Amino acid sequence: MNELYTTVKGTARAEFEEKRSRFIGTVKNVRTEEEAKEFIAAVSEEFRDATHNVYAYYLSGGAHARYSDDGEPQGTAGIPVLEMLKKSGADDIAVVVTRYFGGTKLGAGGLVRAYTEAAKLAIEKAGIVTLRLFDEFTVRCTYPEYPAISSKISSYGVKTDSTEYSDGITIRCAVRADRFGEICSLLGEITSGRVRPEKTGERYDCD
Repeated sequence: MNELYTTVKGTARAEFEEKRSRFIGTVKNVRTEEEAKEFIAAVSEEFRDATHNVYAYYLSGGAHARYSDDGEPQGTAGIPVLEMLKKSGADDIAVVVTRYFGGTKLGAGGLVRAYTEAAKLAIEKAGIVTLRLFDEFTVRCTYPEYPAISSKISSYGVKTDSTEYSDGITIRCAVRADRFGEICSLLGEITSGRVRPEKTGERYDCD
């Protein structure tokens, strides 16, 4: 996995009018093609009375990228939306631009500008965020060891997801991937090697 990951913060929607045609852009972070298709289907169903539901998605750095003009003239809708996704710098992103025709034709250039603008507004409303790769890990310790461990790991930017108390204490945590080795060394030092963090997974998170 890459150290940094840039995408939209969540789901958002924005709209505007151009010569009485109503354009509605809806954007979402999606991690798989299946999730992208489910999102597109849901928005298309929500606006099933619209004239067009144009979409594009861009996943895994462009390894999976698709678009649809949904009846608009070829090259005037889906491609401009996809190009806006690429330009945004966000990965794993899907956009549906819904159009309600207002009675006045926009021409090829007008359609390109309108679909681009709708996608842009939706992405701006969602916001772009850059996340960092974190290693998830578990620490198991005794009650006497816990105060020193808890204090030390918090000073290293460790995120504590949960703490369980039973015969001993189990802490489920995450730390920046480039700091996991330091945490292992640190806990080994303060417990004379008795506590060894167990890596359980990876995720993207904020610093």
